[in-house]
Amino acid sequence: MRPIPAFAFPKAVAFAVITSTATDAAQHNAELRRPRLLMAAARHGMGDYRRTRDLLRLLGYCPGSAVAAGELADLEAVAEEARRAGSPTWSCTRHVELLIALLAERAVSGG
Repeated sequence: MRPIPAFAFPKAVAFAVITSTATDAAQHNAELRRPRLLMAAARHGMGDYRRTRDLLRLLGYCPGSAVAAGELADLEAVAEEARRAGSPTWSCTRHVELLIALLAERAVSGG
């Protein structure tokens, strides 16, 4: 098995920024910095987002958009902490699902 050359992995990771104009932006992260690939996957998945199906799976119930956005922001923050820490419990799939739902709910709630 051949080793992977060091130049195959870029040292800098590109980040995307999500901004929110909600009044409670401080509580729900007014500005989120996430890797571009993670955000691109989330934006791509927004076309398949179905509110009732996905919120039931992620939250266990289907609240209003503002409440859902707040709860999803909290769950996504936990996933982001696990990603940054390199935790073996971090799931890329779940993180993308949370970002899809968060982006869609913020779009619906206007925040």
